[in-house]
This record gives sequence, structure tokens and C-alpha cells, in this order.
Amino acid sequence: MLQVKGLNQFYGQSHTLWDLDLDVTEGQCTCLMGRNGVGKTTLLQSIMGLLPVKSGQIDYLGQNIVPLAAEKRAPLGIGYVPQGRQIFPLLTVEENLRIGLPVRADRAKQVPEFIYELFPVLKEMLHRRGGDLSGGQQQQLAIGRALVINPKLLILDEPTEGIQPNVVAEIGDIIRRLNQDIGLTVLLVEQKLPFARKVADRFCILDRGRQVASGEMAALDDKLVKQYLTV
Repeated sequence: MLQVKGLNQFYGQSHTLWDLDLDVTEGQCTCLMGRNGVGKTTLLQSIMGLLPVKSGQIDYLGQNIVPLAAEKRAPLGIGYVPQGRQIFPLLTVEENLRIGLPVRADRAKQVPEFIYELFPVLKEMLHRRGGDLSGGQQQQLAIGRALVINPKLLILDEPTEGIQPNVVAEIGDIIRRLNQDIGLTVLLVEQKLPFARKVADRFCILDRGRQVASGEMAALDDKLVKQYLTV
């Protein structure tokens, strides 16, 4: 579904991504892993068009999307939940969710009911401002907002960061449900190894801007963990 080929990225004179390749298989959950500062968020921002690509290709459903502006990528069916959630704190829960409606191909006017089935707390707090929610509730709102566009691919940047353990478990269950029951393809950045093992089918490890290992999640052994993931 998504193929990154030979991607190079820079911050000023610093070369941050080096000839990077990534293959996200349709219908699976792929976990992008690595220590802080290895380029995971940079890669996601490049995929979403938030950073200009210096060289390389990003194919989504067979189309090279590198030339497309950022605002043209969500309508293709790519939902994105950035690190830190970035909800609109002064808008209500309902207003945050409705922001995604104009992107939908069917031009639906109402938030799909299944969003509230996945996240009952959002229905309870529809008229509460986003900034008044807890961190876990804001993360659920951010995921719900991304799902409103009816994506084919959902990209999540550290969805468990700063979240209480019970909500982390809920988010893990929801990602598995979306992936396994609905068939939504997921690209996930995650540092918590137990969470990654629970939800992902495949992994890809970055180190210093390069892909150093990838494969089925069962192949993520102690040697790789110690070499590239242990802090």
C-alpha cells in the first residue's frame, strides 16, 4: 500500500534520513521503531508532506505522492495522528471531530456513529472543549478525528506517549480491532515494546536515519532489541 524508496532528508546541513526504504503492506500493522532522534517522526512528516523531500519516492496505492501538497494527501485516504496529538483545545470534541468531514469522499455531514462506538467517552463529552480532556481522552479524540476522514491508511506517531496504562490498553485493543476486523492498514511509531508486540504484524527499525532491520514481529529478537532499542 505504501512504499518509501531511497528517501533522503535533511535539517539544514544535517543529513537525517539516508536512502531510506519502507514497505507498508495493505491490511497489516507495521511498527516503526528506534531510539529517540533516529528519524521516525521525520519520516512520518515526509510521508504526510509536512517536510519537503530532498530525494526519493513515496508511493501510495501506486501513486508517487511526493509532488502533492500536504493538504492533498488526506483526501487520498491517509489519516494522521501526530506526536503530541495536536487537537484544537478551544474547540469542542464535536467540533474537533467534524473538522475531518470535508475531506471524506462521500461528503458526509455527520460524524460516523462507529467513532462513538470505538470511543464512548467522546460521545459523553461532545460539548466539552478539547483542552479540558485528560491526556488519554485527547489521544482518543485525535485518533477519532483521523478516522472521521474514512482512511485506508492510519498513521500514528507514538499514540501511547504520556497516557495512563488503562487507556494504553484500550488504544491497543482499538488499533487491533481497526486493523484485524475492519482491515485498516496501520503504520505505527511506538517505543513501548510490549505494546508494539501486541498490535503490530511487522516491524522496521531505524538507526541514525537508516533502516537497519525489518520483518515479521516474531523475528524481533533480544539481540535486535538490545542493539537498537534498549536505552
